[in-house]
Amino acid sequence: MPPFDLSRRSLLLSGGAAALGAGLLGGASPASAASPASASASAPAPATATRPAPAAAAAAVTPAAALARLFAGNQRFVTGHARHPHQSLADLHALAAGQHPFAVTIGCADSRVPPELLFDQGLGDLFDNRVAGNIVDDLLLGSIEFAVEEFGSPLIVVLGHERCGAVKATIDAIKTGASAPGHIGTIVNALRPIVEPLLDHPGDVVDLAVRANVHAQAAQLTARSELLAEHVHAGDLRIVGARYDLDTGRVTLVG
Repeated sequence: MPPFDLSRRSLLLSGGAAALGAGLLGGASPASAASPASASASAPAPATATRPAPAAAAAAVTPAAALARLFAGNQRFVTGHARHPHQSLADLHALAAGQHPFAVTIGCADSRVPPELLFDQGLGDLFDNRVAGNIVDDLLLGSIEFAVEEFGSPLIVVLGHERCGAVKATIDAIKTGASAPGHIGTIVNALRPIVEPLLDHPGDVVDLAVRANVHAQAAQLTARSELLAEHVHAGDLRIVGARYDLDTGRVTLVG
């Protein structure tokens, strides 16, 4: 597909996103995930204090390198060697003129799962999208498409986590037949088709549902967005699912 030129950016930023997005819905298969071992093996050398110029930051990162960079950061976080990169006043000022995040995250709004901390990244590194249950609705999908088109981010990570409260609330609502109060019902209704088939499965139903939800939300990205599917097909975008362990701090890919 052609690059996101100035005219398309202007359309998106001037309120024409609906017109642009109307022709960008379609179907395709989700990207396959690599193993954590391969991601760790291909991890780039540790980052230094020197940050590439914002305009060149995203263009220099491939999907594989972006994934390795995230896993290298998570390894630092887990082992207590976090560097908290790109968080100085100099970084703040350099990024004031523009951003080029190297990865897009779709995570749960849970206060224990902030992507910049668990991946040991900083200002301008990640384009975060967080909502309870890491559910991809139309607004979130538009936000993700914007990041890929505007900033050229080569990686999307759908990040679920251990003992997800939104998933547990959905299981409880199904089992008890109770209605969730307020707009919490919207979350339950979105997760119900994913969670309900797993209720009779042996094992930890919450964790099974967390993993199933990661798969389902990742599949939604390319099934509902022709724009994202085209980038995946071209090889300049990769979509992976992952799970964060609350007890250890470790992120693993969901195969």
